[in-house]
Amino acid sequence: MLAAALLLTLGGLAAAQTYPDKPISMIVTYSPGGATDFQARIVTMLAGDKKYLDQPIVIINKPGAGGQVGWNWFATKGSKDGYTLATYNVPHFIAQSIMYPTKYNIHAFEAVANWGADPAVLIVPKDSPFNNVKDFVAFAKKNPGKITVSGAGMYVGHHIATLQLEKAAGIKLTYIPEKGGVPAMQSVVAGKVKAGFNNLSDAFRNQDRLKILAVADLERHEFLPKVPTFKEAGINVDNSSVNYRGVVLPKGAKPEIIKKLAEVFPKMFGDKKVLGKMKASGSPVKIMTRDQVIKMFAEREKYLQGLLPQLKKKK
Repeated sequence: MLAAALLLTLGGLAAAQTYPDKPISMIVTYSPGGATDFQARIVTMLAGDKKYLDQPIVIINKPGAGGQVGWNWFATKGSKDGYTLATYNVPHFIAQSIMYPTKYNIHAFEAVANWGADPAVLIVPKDSPFNNVKDFVAFAKKNPGKITVSGAGMYVGHHIATLQLEKAAGIKLTYIPEKGGVPAMQSVVAGKVKAGFNNLSDAFRNQDRLKILAVADLERHEFLPKVPTFKEAGINVDNSSVNYRGVVLPKGAKPEIIKKLAEVFPKMFGDKKVLGKMKASGSPVKIMTRDQVIKMFAEREKYLQGLLPQLKKKK
């Protein structure tokens, strides 16, 4: 028995030493071109370097239902051999697991590392009559439900920010869940909706085609220093909708594989080449280790379990 256990242990260690010996797939649960997809390609672009994984990471998009399609697939069908990873978005997947009968929650995934924290921003078309949050709220109060607001899906950060704004300002908005951040952004730019909540990084790259009224965070962001927070406008919308992005394995992955990836990914995320491209694209970076992500998952779940029922009542 002891000999058999020793052989299994040695076999696992040997596998970890040679892992990976082929390209790794990484599921992105949103459409190509959106912030999660765009950033995932940047932060993994050096995976093939010998000092990191010595194998490339291939992005596979599985969008739908605000990320639910991809995460449900990953939680039930994702291979546990370390060759299928997935990106996560918080609060998105946690909020969905609270509000819907999903096949995933924080215990369905093994955290690897976090690369970013992207606040939600309120945006309107370039020719919109709204020039600030005060204008927006004043119109909404006089015209309940008349302002359509696009977002990347149900119970993603954009939806949560919309619900918070409704509650804090005492207004009624009509939320339009799109199939991801890209179509949500396109709806605003094209004037199909009167407003939208989207990622700061996406708004940064499209700022010449729209107006950015406010950021849903505790302070202004260095990439958009002229854009005020909601709190500056006297509206109590906090940072609950900030989009944390990172990488997970499915539950049941080998400890040796988890350990190796958890050691490599924060270093890769912090590479000067990666940081330079992230900054140039207006993509906020927040590198967190596996242990920090596990703690963040638990804290966000507890907080959202208290927040979401209150916001749903308002809706």
